[in-house]
Amino acid sequence: MAKQVTVHEALIYVMVMISAADGKMPEIELKRIGQMVSFLPVFDGFEPDGIIAVSRDIQEILAGPEGMDIALEIVKDTLPHRLHDTAYSLAVEIATADLHLDATEIRFLQMLRARLELDKLTAAAIERSAIARFRRAG
Repeated sequence: MAKQVTVHEALIYVMVMISAADGKMPEIELKRIGQMVSFLPVFDGFEPDGIIAVSRDIQEILAGPEGMDIALEIVKDTLPHRLHDTAYSLAVEIATADLHLDATEIRFLQMLRARLELDKLTAAAIERSAIARFRRAG
């Protein structure tokens, strides 16, 4: 029987999946995951020390046959609808942490948006907000 995934774990799954989408997990993205788990209210009650174990769990799922599909289905099944935009926002936040989006990260965001059934306006607002937050002054 498969382990029951918590809401916190599903949100971390999303962040790890976007970080690993391009085949590498840059230090800046890993740091951002830790920062977000430490201060965002959605992670209240989750011990940040558990991030490594959750990251290993999702990496194990992704390594299996149809891993990405299974992982996205776990996320969708675990998260209440009201947290779908939160999950997408977390993914965008991690993807933009290194100030570069590559094709695999864009593709993952498209898959996540479709799986979570987010409308285009909501997704665009989240994406635009990330662009504004990470813009440089000069």
